[in-house]
Amino acid sequence: MADTLEFNEIYQEVKGSMNDGRLRLSRQGVIFKNSKTGKVDNIQASELAEGVWRRVALGHGLKLLTKNGHVYKYDGFRESEFDKLSDFFKAHYCLELAEKDLCVKGWNWGTVRFGGQLLSFDIGEQPVFEIPLSNVSQCTTGKNEVTLEFHQNDDAEVSLMEVRFYVPPTQEDGVDPVEAFAQNVLSKADVIQATGDAICIFRELQCLTPRGRYDIRIYPTFLHLHGKTFDYKIPYTTVLRLFLLPHKDQRQMFFVISLDPPIKQGQTRYHFLILLFSKDEDISLTLNMNEEEVEKRFEGRLTKNMSGSLYEMVSRVMKALVNRKITVPGNFQGHSGAQCITCSYKASSGLLYPLERGFIYVHKPPVHIRFDEISFVNFARGTTTTRSFDFEIETKQGTQYTFSSIEREEYGKLFDFVNAKKLNIKNRGLKEGMKQSYDEYADSDEDQHDAYLERMKEEGKIREENANDSSDGSGEETDESFNPGEEDDDVAEEFDSNASASSSSGDGDSDRDDKKPAKKAKIVKDRKPRKKQPESKKGKDPNAPKRPMSAYMLWLNASREKIKSDHPGISITDLSKKAGELWKAMSKEKKEEWDRKAEDARRDYEKAMKEYSKADSHRGERSKKKKKKQEKLVKGKGDKKGTTSKSSSSKSPAKGMSDSFKSKEFVSSDESSSAESKKEDSEDEGGASPAPSSEDSASGSD
Repeated sequence: MADTLEFNEIYQEVKGSMNDGRLRLSRQGVIFKNSKTGKVDNIQASELAEGVWRRVALGHGLKLLTKNGHVYKYDGFRESEFDKLSDFFKAHYCLELAEKDLCVKGWNWGTVRFGGQLLSFDIGEQPVFEIPLSNVSQCTTGKNEVTLEFHQNDDAEVSLMEVRFYVPPTQEDGVDPVEAFAQNVLSKADVIQATGDAICIFRELQCLTPRGRYDIRIYPTFLHLHGKTFDYKIPYTTVLRLFLLPHKDQRQMFFVISLDPPIKQGQTRYHFLILLFSKDEDISLTLNMNEEEVEKRFEGRLTKNMSGSLYEMVSRVMKALVNRKITVPGNFQGHSGAQCITCSYKASSGLLYPLERGFIYVHKPPVHIRFDEISFVNFARGTTTTRSFDFEIETKQGTQYTFSSIEREEYGKLFDFVNAKKLNIKNRGLKEGMKQSYDEYADSDEDQHDAYLERMKEEGKIREENANDSSDGSGEETDESFNPGEEDDDVAEEFDSNASASSSSGDGDSDRDDKKPAKKAKIVKDRKPRKKQPESKKGKDPNAPKRPMSAYMLWLNASREKIKSDHPGISITDLSKKAGELWKAMSKEKKEEWDRKAEDARRDYEKAMKEYSKADSHRGERSKKKKKKQEKLVKGKGDKKGTTSKSSSSKSPAKGMSDSFKSKEFVSSDESSSAESKKEDSEDEGGASPAPSSEDSASGSD
């Protein structure tokens, strides 16, 4: 039999709502992960007391009861899965999966049984309906009557508001059945009652959602927001996550409280409570408890008297009471150095924070998107201007979020972050175009964003070059750019691999038609060296010694197999986390042993590098000698060509232009030339300027 069972599209009943997710049964217990909120319910196998299989509206359902009275309901199973589940419960949990059908007679007279946190209305031995007492928001009594009011579910189209039970009087003296019924309900119900004094009070805090200034009163089980117009009571059980986010101006802090279910005001739902603090605001706080109670309840996380920044005190108190971690931005750093990106969402400007496991946008409206619910992301061109771009996120449920007006300088940082988190990028070719040459993707019709990316990269290079040119302080290059003659000479010297000093005299008198393609060649060929530079940097000598490992990496390589054997089936990420914990907990003496090994490896590397550099210098000297020999051979051939050109030029008339002269090599190669073309060339040369002297040509080449 398999050690685990997994079911997709299972629905969990929580406070009247059916939340879809994934259910996994293993030897250790039962795990359900909510697809919407990401919340995980973990039931240990040792806590399971009873399992019930029954027919429900969505096929078949599984009800699990724990030893401490909690009830968990999961619907969406097929009838054929009963045998598989029953065998699994027998083998791993030592429980009999009982089959119990609901009573469908339609009677409204029966018996109420209280079992743990569940109220069951039964007719005979069959239940008619069950009410989790945690759904009850209020319980009131009347003459022979008890009324239960329920928390409202925002996702459901129709919600149950209240249920009334008629309790007949009994003959027993001294016991009121109505009060006994109400006390059983209130002992397990999620009823907010402000009994006693608040632990502490924060006065006049600025709240962005819901907007206004509120006094926050901290009670042992709930949070009370008291404003001028509205009051809100928030049970700590509804707090899903806590975030502490620095503002882009580095002078303010956001403290975000994620709520499920949300607080309500009329038809408005607030899924997030966002507080804004100034970093300069300090506070001295005294808890309304004695020191023994503080130590017993919070176990050192809080003290009776505390002082510090206001945002630190609020976050510290909330963390201790809610018992949840506070999420802060990870390693992401934008173009401006901040840990967030300025953008717009639904026509409102705000800040997008890339976190370690998701994105959060503040503040209007606040949005939190986890990585595990993202289907893909997309980088799109800005609709109004080319100086910005849009970042689109689509979830697996089909919901799309578009964050627009992001500065294009943030593109590289955001793309690298998304790529590092291994999110599915819809226009993946956009990043590949950055690594490869421009010519391969410039004319691509499949991805319109490649050209946009390359233009941004090209403009960035131009700005860097302009900055380098201005730092040199020389104005000669700007003067040369306005001199057409010298510009053509630069093209010949930089890009003509066969150009020499003696041939510069023949390049100065080209036609206008010949100049045009030369300028185009300059633009095209000016990019090629830039593209070849990163390729040359990437190349490494395979014979070069490898860098030495750190002490931690040496220990990890030696201990990897042992960690795998101790934790079978561990993933790569969990293995690295576990290794980090083991290394951190290792004693100083053991670490020193690996430090010595790392030091020995470093010495060996330095010794090998010295030998490698000596051998490399010998190879460099041999290549230099070979290059000098080649230069001498080329120079000798150039001198011979120079003597032949002098002898032929002495025979030509003094009025002859430099372009009218053609060497023997040129004449022999141009076999298709005719007498008529020579005649046309001589007529065109008649109006040309005289050739420069040898002194001028020498100065131009210099």
